[in-house]
Amino acid sequence: MPLRKAPVEQFPPDLEIVGDKLTIHPSGFTGGPGSQNDQITERNLVHHMARFRANPFDFLREVSLYMSGTGWRAYDNVIGQPIYYNGFSERMKSHIFASPLLQGKIKELAELRLSVEEKEGLLEIRQGPLDKRRTQRRNELETSLKEVVDSILDNMICKMESKRFIRGAYYLSTQLLTRAYHQGIHVSSEEVLRLRSVAEEASQKKQSIVFLPCHKSHVDYVSLQLICYRLGIGLPVVVAGDNLNIPLLGPFLQHAGAMWIRRSFGNDPLYNTVVQAYIDTLLQQGFNFECFIEGGRSRTGKLLSPKFGILSFILDSVLSGRVDDTIICPVSTQYDKVIETEYVTHRGPSPTSISLTLRRSYISELLGQPKRKENLADFLSSSSVLSLKLGRVDVRFHKPWSLKEFIAQQLTRLPNQFDLNNGTQLNQAERGRILRTMGYRVLSDINNVSVMMPTALVGTVLLTLRGRGVGKGELVRRVDWLCERVRAKGGRVAHFYRHPTDVVVDRAIEVLGHNIVGEIAGLVEPTYYAVDRFQLSFYRNMTIHLFITEALVSAAMYTRIKQGGGPSFQRMSYSDLLNQVSFLSQLFRGEFIFPPEGLTTNLERTLQGLEKDGVITVTRESSGVPTFVELSESERICGRENYDFYCFLVWPFIEASWLGTVSLLGLTPPLHGPKDVWIDLKKAQDSAQLLGKTLYHQGDLSYFEAVNKETLKNSYQRFAEEGIILVVKGKEPRASPVMRIAPEWTPERDPASGKLLARGRLWDFTELIAQSRREGKNRRDGATVSSRVLTMSDAVGRILFQSAASPNPEDSVDVSPRQTRRKDLTTPSKL
Repeated sequence: MPLRKAPVEQFPPDLEIVGDKLTIHPSGFTGGPGSQNDQITERNLVHHMARFRANPFDFLREVSLYMSGTGWRAYDNVIGQPIYYNGFSERMKSHIFASPLLQGKIKELAELRLSVEEKEGLLEIRQGPLDKRRTQRRNELETSLKEVVDSILDNMICKMESKRFIRGAYYLSTQLLTRAYHQGIHVSSEEVLRLRSVAEEASQKKQSIVFLPCHKSHVDYVSLQLICYRLGIGLPVVVAGDNLNIPLLGPFLQHAGAMWIRRSFGNDPLYNTVVQAYIDTLLQQGFNFECFIEGGRSRTGKLLSPKFGILSFILDSVLSGRVDDTIICPVSTQYDKVIETEYVTHRGPSPTSISLTLRRSYISELLGQPKRKENLADFLSSSSVLSLKLGRVDVRFHKPWSLKEFIAQQLTRLPNQFDLNNGTQLNQAERGRILRTMGYRVLSDINNVSVMMPTALVGTVLLTLRGRGVGKGELVRRVDWLCERVRAKGGRVAHFYRHPTDVVVDRAIEVLGHNIVGEIAGLVEPTYYAVDRFQLSFYRNMTIHLFITEALVSAAMYTRIKQGGGPSFQRMSYSDLLNQVSFLSQLFRGEFIFPPEGLTTNLERTLQGLEKDGVITVTRESSGVPTFVELSESERICGRENYDFYCFLVWPFIEASWLGTVSLLGLTPPLHGPKDVWIDLKKAQDSAQLLGKTLYHQGDLSYFEAVNKETLKNSYQRFAEEGIILVVKGKEPRASPVMRIAPEWTPERDPASGKLLARGRLWDFTELIAQSRREGKNRRDGATVSSRVLTMSDAVGRILFQSAASPNPEDSVDVSPRQTRRKDLTTPSKL
């Protein structure tokens, strides 16, 4: 529903601003089981601003208020440490230079270089005693290193110097954001109240709040900065990749709070120490900080595995005792529509033809187009996107928690006792365990506060129904059902503001646009269908984390259900179900975030939930131990619609894993060729994507989403971890990794014809995945299909072998495996 434009003197209804004081009035609790529409507990924090064409007087008045810093716009009395004053950058640089860690590294590197020069006799050309020559050269080296550090810092650190600049930046950013997201930024009143309270306490203790948001869009950090500015909380320093440090835009972002770092540090100990010293300084001084737990943006809609680079620096600051404590605040940012997935329309070669181009979009990247380097021309050429109506942004803040308390809790679980107050020295394994636990806890916290947007609800329903399309009434009914299931699982549904579901569905379809969801006119009732299932899967993936255990159980049961026959033929023993669920959970260990309780506990809880919902029937012994699992009679009567829902959620990922293993079969060395050929890893993944597109169009692959570049990459990562493939990296810094199938997994070829044989360890592994694949009208499993798929995979693989690397790979690669082999995928694991 379009928001009413408020006059410039009015504010969002739950914000009371008197002078410089801001009060937020709560109205209840948001989220969890039960209806969320009875009490609206969230408000739009950022409204549209006046436009010159519509109202020149209000527009000029508004600009004047921002430039003069009237009321809250002045950004005075900020909760946190002082920022935005002349000399801020130089003060930060002096603190960083004074860091004992950095000073020690400079002396260490100077001493190492001095030793090298002394061994090479380079000091002999100087005059005077040896000690004097060494001292003079050491001072020169340290001075040179300090100049390098000064240059690094000048490019790296944020430059919060001018309040007038940040007021103008806020005004400009709000204008741009509300043009694209016309319904503004929505927050939870209770969460914002809690955040302000935590910020006030942290400010008194001179502690930092480390915001750890998920990352779906470039709008993520803009929205968080706008919220902090609007609420009078100190703006966080934002870690950003230097690929965005482009002319004009780069300096603007740096003065707005961006901290530029390299995408890869490489083998540069000085740069690594400078980053650590900068983060130490920020946390010691109590400045708020922000980095993205996933590293890069998620192109798939769901959370990615945590990246531990910057997180490792933060952990080390507290573990070492250089920082007493810091506050961790996980943040979820959800969108009606992500701007990077937006289509841009261009005219074709003839007046009647129109081509749809995915300019710099996620979809083009996932389909194999190379990611282009960021540049201002692309940013400006995408200005047409700013006039689109993409709905709203919902930002949710998890309850902040103390990093020091978290570490202390983790240390009690280690075999050795450590004293955190005296600086803790952990070995690499112990430190890595704490770091991984921290990363996955943050991801779990983000999932717990994430809001299911109307577009995600509609997209999920459209992709989990059988048939070509769905009528309006059925779509509304299933959206209502999905809302109930989300709340029952403890999730949150975006507020509908008491609008009926059919209105919400209409709004979601309008935001998604006709390029994604189409409508067939002239029928008894409006009928909708997925035009672009690949792009719509982005929104489906926003909900999958809530139902992943149910989805894996349903896919495991499908190994029997798809065989058909009466109910007695489709029931599955508990032991068989446990084995297949264990296999699937291990297969997707790096793809999804599972509850931490373990396989058996999670499985039992999931079975109880599905049984309570009437989806399945569990036969148990008198002791309560389950023996058989089958579909309930009520689920059969309703056409398996609820059971199918869970299967449809995970089937595309099963297809992607199956495609990954099929592509490996084609990497079997030719019969009469060399057996030790190494294949470029990226080329192998690109070929797997090409193979997937071919199999999809020929009917052997049910889901086009299976050719998703990121999902295939994750599959190859899992294959490497399990020792199915060996991945090695080149000796050159930027050399591409290469791979080959491990000897014990290499398939056989017919000695006469050279054809791949449908047997062996890798083939059995492929078949184990295929058992849970969807058996649809577009494909059938069988000997003919297997032969055709093997032939196609082999044809793609032969092309790779023809363009393979040099005959002697040891000359160009380091053949030590990149990944350590873990236990086999067929062994039990946590769900």
